[in-house]
Amino acid sequence: MIIKTVLIYFFAMFVMRLMGKRQAGELQPFELIIAVMIAEVAATPMDSPGVPITYGIVPVVVLLLMHNAIAFISLKSERLRGFISGHPSIVIHKGVINNKELKKLSYSLSDLLEQLRAKDVMSISDVHYAVLETNGELSVMLKPEKRPPAAEDLGLSPQNPGFCYDVILDGKMKPRNLERLGFNEQALLGVLSQHSIRRVRDVFLAMSDEAGSVLLQDYHGRQMTGSMGNG
Repeated sequence: MIIKTVLIYFFAMFVMRLMGKRQAGELQPFELIIAVMIAEVAATPMDSPGVPITYGIVPVVVLLLMHNAIAFISLKSERLRGFISGHPSIVIHKGVINNKELKKLSYSLSDLLEQLRAKDVMSISDVHYAVLETNGELSVMLKPEKRPPAAEDLGLSPQNPGFCYDVILDGKMKPRNLERLGFNEQALLGVLSQHSIRRVRDVFLAMSDEAGSVLLQDYHGRQMTGSMGNG
């Protein structure tokens, strides 16, 4: 039973990886149903010692094929995608709450206020549009006067630092991420030496962007900054 449990665990984890990288709260309805069914059928051989492991693996494979087929159909047909996953619903339109839409969705005003607070919006009067997505997430567009100013609104052209990678994680250097950023180990070691850090294993975390700006933190919580320049 222990061996079957371990095998089914890794197999189910592999299948969930094949289904994509959505978080539980971002699953479409059909994905959530399949995930629940996978958990149920995978547990069958573990609950009954006499049941072969294939009784858990075969149904999981069938559910994976069903998921891939439904996902493919959803990509190819907008009509079927709407039937399977539903459509986004505008619950606030130009600052006005759409009460009919809320009732249609069985979505209470308290639910709406809770979702807005989760978006750091404390007053409905600040909202221009709010859309309830098919996965249950609420997308919010604030009124123009309530939106934080963008750089272009202020006439600024800030430097784009590019993507940020961890280059040291828990005392271990990550050469592959350094290579992605266009820098080498010597450039990073130079930043460490500027702060009298002699060993990579003394660094808890080091993050760098494509411009070479580095943020370091040691195991004592001390944070430092530096730059790898052009490496």
